Amino acid sequence: MAETPEPDDLLSLEDQIAAYQREFQGLDPQVEQVVSALSRLTRRMNVAYGRQSATLGISNAEWEVLKALVLSGAPYRLGPGDLAKRLGLTPAAMTHRIDRMVNEGLVTRERDADNRVRVIVELTSDGREKWMEAMRQATVFEADLLQDLSSEERGALGEMLSRVLRRVEEDQPDAEGRLTDLG
Repeated sequence: MAETPEPDDLLSLEDQIAAYQREFQGLDPQVEQVVSALSRLTRRMNVAYGRQSATLGISNAEWEVLKALVLSGAPYRLGPGDLAKRLGLTPAAMTHRIDRMVNEGLVTRERDADNRVRVIVELTSDGREKWMEAMRQATVFEADLLQDLSSEERGALGEMLSRVLRRVEEDQPDAEGRLTDLG
């Protein structure tokens, strides 16, 4: 009977890298340690944020819309097309998401008074309060996550990760959210 392989994150990071090196001799273990650790960290952080959002009665997808509206600045209004583009969604997917959020009282959707063809999605006070509470919870989680790093280490890590992110963004400027070229 063949052994069922274990998912990557059931192996220790060191065991995973050793297995990769065994199978692919051209592997740089330092690069693989960074990339694998970031991948695992991202997955686990997304799960934690999802749990926090669920306690507030919102999904990660709804959190993303709330965040986009807050980042747009007061009065926290955007058109559905702008939201879809910022989130890497199709217009149909964005419409579905907005429909749910209107029903939940997180956003409003109204015709633009200056241009009756244009629709405006606006953050409600309830939506802003959900965003604020999510931020409060995230702040506690993130401080706990980085508690073992000194202020200098956090600063250095932040700068290094920002440099890596800039490289990816320069090399793949169209990869903001949708992965249409992978499908």
